[in-house]
Amino acid sequence: MDNAKPKHRPIRSFVLRTGRMTPGQEKAFKEYWPVYGVDFTPAQALDFPRLFGNENPVWLEIGFGDGESLAAMAKTFPRRNYLGIEVHTPGVGHLLLKLAQEDTGNVRVMSADAMEILQQVVPAASLQGVQLFFPDPWHKKKHHKRRIVQPHFVELMAKLLRAGGVFHAATDWEDYARHIMAHFSARTDLFRNPAGPGRYMPQPETRPTTKFERRGKRLGHGVWDLMFERTSN
Repeated sequence: MDNAKPKHRPIRSFVLRTGRMTPGQEKAFKEYWPVYGVDFTPAQALDFPRLFGNENPVWLEIGFGDGESLAAMAKTFPRRNYLGIEVHTPGVGHLLLKLAQEDTGNVRVMSADAMEILQQVVPAASLQGVQLFFPDPWHKKKHHKRRIVQPHFVELMAKLLRAGGVFHAATDWEDYARHIMAHFSARTDLFRNPAGPGRYMPQPETRPTTKFERRGKRLGHGVWDLMFERTSN
């Protein structure tokens, strides 16, 4: 009899939606993944200076959607390197096509579970910033355990961000904003809130407004920005 313990499936903070890519997105995958794409190899640490060809600070975005805002930030801040993570393949294809059209050189793309990437291949104290814009809020209480921001996530951010590095989140769900605020505010030994204890940040100029966000604002939805600075490593 096999006495091995059953393996527990990890709790996912996302729903895999591969979707259907347009011909242009499929072409972008074939032609531009070798240029901008980074394959996920478990337990093999990323070498950012080699990956980008320079020593510029690295900002990582979790779940970039269609990539429009990420591409805009990369163009606005050419002295920053950006690593974008997204599991929705049409969004990845859309971003690859845009990067190629605009000849953007400071973005690399990964398409795998963000938590596995963060836990297995991102070196400690290697990031200047982490961005989490409009993550799935998992608004039902029974699904709150699926939210990516949990106590272990806060500790992981503290590990990966260098001293002075910033975690920046934005959400249009007030309950999720309070959730994020509570978890990061509980770790004053690791993070400080530049806006003041318990306070939200006005939308900074560094975060472009997305089509999704503009549509929400027209419908009267609020948006909450939160920033937390890593105090020490």
